[in-house]
Order: sequence, then C-alpha cells, then structure tokens
Amino acid sequence: MSDTPATSGLTPYINVDGAAEAMDFYIRAFGAIERGRNTMGDDKRIIHGHVEVNGAPLYLSDFFPDHGFAAVAAQGYNLHLQVDDAQQWWDRAVAAGCTIVQPLKLEFWGDTYGQLKDPFGVTWAIGQSKAH
Repeated sequence: MSDTPATSGLTPYINVDGAAEAMDFYIRAFGAIERGRNTMGDDKRIIHGHVEVNGAPLYLSDFFPDHGFAAVAAQGYNLHLQVDDAQQWWDRAVAAGCTIVQPLKLEFWGDTYGQLKDPFGVTWAIGQSKAH
C-alpha cells in the first residue's frame, strides 16, 4: 500500500461494516482523497484504509469477527469538519446520502454548525466560524 503517514497529532481510526464502500462514499460526500487501502485475504475486506478529509487523515477498517474483532455500532463521538464554506460541504454530503441529525444553522456561540449521519452510522459535524 502506498500510504502517506498521518500528519496530525491525532488520527481518528474508525471501523465500519463496508470500509471499501465507506471510503468511496467519503470521496463523494466529503471530497476525501484516497491515500491507500489494504485488503485482507481474498474476501476484499479492508484491514487498513487511509483517506484524507479536509487536509487531515482518517483511517478505517472493516470488522473482523473471525479474528476476534467483532462488529459494534458507532457511538459517542462525531467527526468534526471545520471549514470555510459550511453550506457547500453540507450540500455535497446530503446529496451523497448523509441524513440530517441537527440542521445546519447559525448557533448561539456565533458559528454555523450542523450534524449529519453517513450510511455507515458515523456522525459528522460541519462547522464554520463566524469570521468567514
């Protein structure tokens, strides 16, 4: 795999059912750039995938219950995208198939903010500071 190293101090590593499809979806929904993917065996499951979203790395893999890594639902977190044009990011993600969890709107703290859920159960937040 031609994988570029993570360039941030914290790299989210998520596990989803259908990592290859998730990578393709993130390319459409969030303008992700694929940096690499490794499959395990002949079944095409992703053991390690790497996309770059908004300049930051995101690692992902399928579940491997046959190797002691059982599937669990996404829980208790969101992946936050701080962007210069929240409406453009929002519209692209919704058009690709994300569902609205919290509508994009001007919030009491002065930023534009909303949350979406992707088809793999991951919640994404999109924010834009009032300075833009």
